[in-house]
Amino acid sequence: MARGHPGAQIRDNALSRARFEFRWADQFNLGLDPDTAKDFHGETLPKESMKTAHSCSMCGPHFCSMKITQEVRDYAVSQGVGEREALERGMRERAGEFVGSGAEIYQRS
Repeated sequence: MARGHPGAQIRDNALSRARFEFRWADQFNLGLDPDTAKDFHGETLPKESMKTAHSCSMCGPHFCSMKITQEVRDYAVSQGVGEREALERGMRERAGEFVGSGAEIYQRS
């Protein structure tokens, strides 16, 4: 993209969309080295079910930024507000829950 190759932005956008939607096969095929990407992906995930998951091994399903972003967007739509307002509401709600639970970062289970 930095060199201004025609179509680079289109390809990059398509790859970003595939990442966001967890379309693994499209991510590999749009990448610069699909075979190496497939091999690496296969080696780093021990179970077959993990290879089609809607999260990756970097953050996992509970801290996935892509999943959280989609949840914020869905929440905004359900509340009839914009994403910014949804984020602000969500942060206020979570802050209230945090304070209500004792404002302790580390809690015993």
